[in-house]
Amino acid sequence: MQQAGTVTKLEGDLSALLQQVAPAPEALACLGDAASPEDALRRLAAGGFTDAAARLAAFALPRREAVWWACQCATHTASATLPQAAQAARVAAEAWVRKPSDALRRDAMARAQESGFDTPEAWAAVAAFWSAGSMAPPGQPDVPAAPHLPGTAVAGAIALAAVRLHPERRAARLARFLESARDIAAGGAGRLEPEG
Repeated sequence: MQQAGTVTKLEGDLSALLQQVAPAPEALACLGDAASPEDALRRLAAGGFTDAAARLAAFALPRREAVWWACQCATHTASATLPQAAQAARVAAEAWVRKPSDALRRDAMARAQESGFDTPEAWAAVAAFWSAGSMAPPGQPDVPAAPHLPGTAVAGAIALAAVRLHPERRAARLARFLESARDIAAGGAGRLEPEG
């Protein structure tokens, strides 16, 4: 992964983001006078508040980058016996990231539905669906997703990936996930290899 530079893709008003993240009082105290999402992410991670840091990254990364990050985290903790439906959901989410068309966005949601909404891959696909366009069926009046929904889905994907199969690895995984998020925020790919 490349080193985080001075340019960051983390965006948004920090106070509005923190309303979405809803960190514990101790985590808020750790933020001190943080003025940007990047600074807040760094302080939360350094203070050991990796859950809050991961939620902040889920909401502060641009939508395509956040969905990509969710896919990377899901790939990292997926077992060799991951059900085909979950794999298809991740592939569909990644396809939307690469070419964010309405057809690929809707396909991502279809794959999430087929997988049963119980894997990080499914929630990455839901995040893709909620990231743009209308939630209504084609040909119906537009019903845009609420602005917080993509971040909520990404945060859910990250939380599920962190505890999958080996919940005792959660802390170490969250640390790796945050490295990936920082790399993506700095313009990198944030790739995470499968744990094995």
